[in-house]
Amino acid sequence: MLVFSLIMSMLLAVLQAGPQTGNTASLVGAWEATMPENTKALWIMDDDYFARTYYKADPAEFIGTEGGKWSRQADGTLLITWEFNTNDPGKVGTTERMPINPRGQYLETASASWKRLDDGTPGALRGAWLITGRQLDGTMNTMTPGARKTMKILSGTRFQWIAYNSETGEFGGTGGGAYTTEGDTYTEHIHFFSRDNSRVGASLSFPYELKEGKWHHRGKSSKGDPIYEIWSSRQSLGI
Repeated sequence: MLVFSLIMSMLLAVLQAGPQTGNTASLVGAWEATMPENTKALWIMDDDYFARTYYKADPAEFIGTEGGKWSRQADGTLLITWEFNTNDPGKVGTTERMPINPRGQYLETASASWKRLDDGTPGALRGAWLITGRQLDGTMNTMTPGARKTMKILSGTRFQWIAYNSETGEFGGTGGGAYTTEGDTYTEHIHFFSRDNSRVGASLSFPYELKEGKWHHRGKSSKGDPIYEIWSSRQSLGI
């Protein structure tokens, strides 16, 4: 975890590159950076929530993930409230400021230049979603998210799911990468997977439907098991 600790200490340092510019620019979408030791970084930002993950592509290696809620302050900095942080679970529930410097298609932090991958388009599922239903033995069981959450956060081209406890800092797993929506088909291309690096490189397609603001997700899991899940937007749940 030395690499992850180095990355985080650099990310939270005060920017020395000059005054903030473009403070009104939207940050929603996906951003990518190359970090020390060939580490890749993916940063997905929705209107109120974000997830950031560090991994290596070849050979595949998951390094760490972190995220939670964010808001833009008058001085351009981000106000972050941590909901999950695999490197430092003790930060969960705390709030801190993060200096940033948007420059067109790049987002500068103290450690890296993040290149914009998308602005929240073209995928149809952009947003932060929490699982609220799962079918078991033919019966749909409703779920009410509390401290234990399973969240999917999607930009226009990138996705990540995370299972975590936003009170205790317990981490259950994560995976993510690129996605597309074509017709009624949602396809994932896995770039990182915390539980099993051998899953990296796989592509999975699922029928999907948006019904009354909820995402109905059907198909087979990466293990081949049938699944039917319902996901609700965090904004609609007020969580």
